[in-house]
Amino acid sequence: MAAYVNRTMSMMAGDGPHNVATLNGAVRVNMPNVDSPLQIFVRAKKKINDIFVEIDDYVKDAVTFMHAISGDKGIATPQDVANVEAYISKVQAIREVLKRDHMKVAFFGRTSNGKSTVINAMLHDKILPSGIGHTTNCFLQVEGSDTDEAFLRTDGSEEKLNVQSVSQLGHALCASRLQECSLVHVYWPRELCALLRDDVVLVDSPGVDVTPNLDTWIDQYCLDADVFVLVANAESTLMVTEKNFFHKVSTKISQPNIFILNNRWDASASEPEYLEQVRTQHANRCVDFLASELRVCTPKEAEDRIFFISAKEALLTRMREREKPVSSPIMAEGHQVRYFEFVDFERKFEECISKSAVRTKFAQHSRRGKNIAGDVMAALELVYNNATEQKTAKVEKQRILHEQLSAVEEQLTTITRQMKDKINRMVESVEHKVSLTLSQEIRRLSALVGEFEAPFRSERAALEQYKRALHRHVEAGLGERLKLRLSTDIGHEMDLAQRDMAERMYSILPQHKRAAAAACIVPHQQPFEVLYRLNCDNLCADFQEDLRFRFSYGITALIQRFNGKNTNKIALKNPPQYTQIPPTVKSLPPALEPLESRTTTTLSAVGPFSAEEWGLVSRFALGALTSQGTMGGLLLSGLLLKTVGWRVVAALGALYGALYAYERCTWTARAQERVFKQQYVAHAGKKLRLIVDLTSANCSHQVQQELSTMFARLCQLINEATTEMDEELGEVREAIKLLEHASTSAKKLRNKANYLSHELELFDDAFLKHN
Repeated sequence: MAAYVNRTMSMMAGDGPHNVATLNGAVRVNMPNVDSPLQIFVRAKKKINDIFVEIDDYVKDAVTFMHAISGDKGIATPQDVANVEAYISKVQAIREVLKRDHMKVAFFGRTSNGKSTVINAMLHDKILPSGIGHTTNCFLQVEGSDTDEAFLRTDGSEEKLNVQSVSQLGHALCASRLQECSLVHVYWPRELCALLRDDVVLVDSPGVDVTPNLDTWIDQYCLDADVFVLVANAESTLMVTEKNFFHKVSTKISQPNIFILNNRWDASASEPEYLEQVRTQHANRCVDFLASELRVCTPKEAEDRIFFISAKEALLTRMREREKPVSSPIMAEGHQVRYFEFVDFERKFEECISKSAVRTKFAQHSRRGKNIAGDVMAALELVYNNATEQKTAKVEKQRILHEQLSAVEEQLTTITRQMKDKINRMVESVEHKVSLTLSQEIRRLSALVGEFEAPFRSERAALEQYKRALHRHVEAGLGERLKLRLSTDIGHEMDLAQRDMAERMYSILPQHKRAAAAACIVPHQQPFEVLYRLNCDNLCADFQEDLRFRFSYGITALIQRFNGKNTNKIALKNPPQYTQIPPTVKSLPPALEPLESRTTTTLSAVGPFSAEEWGLVSRFALGALTSQGTMGGLLLSGLLLKTVGWRVVAALGALYGALYAYERCTWTARAQERVFKQQYVAHAGKKLRLIVDLTSANCSHQVQQELSTMFARLCQLINEATTEMDEELGEVREAIKLLEHASTSAKKLRNKANYLSHELELFDDAFLKHN
């Protein structure tokens, strides 16, 4: 006995910093909570919860980012967004599990083996119903509460019940007891128990020998347990019922952590001579059960999981330490040793459950966290690569568009200058051609007028109608002649100029814009025609015909002919001679002076004339002579009679009269029409010569307007194309900004995934690999 006590004391002394004191004959062991192995689980739980908070934020940020770049952005597909979005619920589910994660210890054994007493001893208070016989009727789960008051809840109910109700709900002797498979949650303030403060949950169970529904128990309450404690009765040995239960457990849980407590070992005090033999017998059977039958550990490990205790003594000792009123029975000899072994069980149990819980609870979550971070990182990697590729393509497109736009602007400036020069040259050419052709057509106006055929009458109304018809004939004839001679050439030049203009303008457009440009501007399907606006009605509105009969060889006509052709010549060749009148000679009276003398004198009095002035005077004198009519004829007749004789004069007079009679008889409507046309040609020719420059200018302006309009339409087309290119360039710049932001954000999120994976690796190194 003394050797066993010494071995136990030395074992405990070498296992850790325990303070041992005696109080009223009892041993008191104070274990600082900060050194508890359970703190490993607490720290691991806090750490992995913090990591999953970051993972949750990370996944949400990734989903927000994926939504921002999906849709018409074309960087991420809706399926990519849905794949990442699915991880939100997965992370939330893991976080909910982590919040509920705790170290769960399930106590099993036959009825009245002291399972509830062991739990009460571990909790340092009598919480669960205990006593002789079958006391625990259902599953009782004791867990920590942040409140100051203890309470309980039945499974599936939120009603808080007084903790004293556990005696009625869980005690097998009460009439209102629950079914064996029911669960009652007992919430005990964490501040009152260090074990509960460290997230340990203790589950008490009915005896495994009271019901055959063991499979249901295992499925409902054992699959998530980290440690199983088999509370056996040291006064007997392991029973088949207990073994069968754990055999079923081992088939559903791989390598369960099982501790065996041989309770009521205080009974060995009555037979100290068999203590070692019985202890060895029980220990061998327990080791054989764990190592050989269940194969959950090695024999060496099994030896460290078998304890001989008295739960009742441990509970009494701890209640005394807390100065609670309890009965004070006399404890059997060796109770200190049994208490030390109970404390040793708690220490090894804490080490085992902490390692097991950290491994079983958090290893899977760590792997899932790595997988989630890796999957999201892979999705972001695809987004990053896609955004980078699109950005590269957009940058190249931006460069091409910028070069195209610069080239179009430069070429447009050059072509505009060249086209303006070409239009100016063509306008000058057309103006010259029209002026020359119109002048030529005016010179052959008599032929055009002669072609006019219409009834001619000298009445005023008929004559006005004849004039209007002649105006239209001349206007139409000149227009047709000008069109015939000019329109083909000018139209051909216009078509060539327009085609050249269009081809050169099309050549500077981007390839994909040329088809649309060709469809917008179609060259003239008909030759270009110049419009000649002569308007003879207004132009010759002041024409006044003179259809009075005039004898062609009348004195007036002869003098006018002579005057019109030779007067100036005679006046220039025979300037007047001015004779100086001597001052000593007296002047004769004017009536007696000769005619020549009077004329000369008069002219001399007026003064010397120039050649032009003398021509004007001569024409005036001849006009005055012709205006004398009969007087002139008498003077001429007298002169001829004196010169050639009367017979000659008579013959000439008869001939002259015959000519007069002939012309008078032939002065018909035809002759009047001929004279009318001659007068019209003379008048219209003068008027048309006045508008030669105006008509040619109008034609050249028409050509200039046509070419300028065509060029303006082409320039408008170029402007539209450049505007579209500018807009496209702006869209490309915005797309580049978006893609750059997307790639930068994807890279940051991808790096954060690496950071989270690294955090999980550090968590594994700190809490999993050494366990």
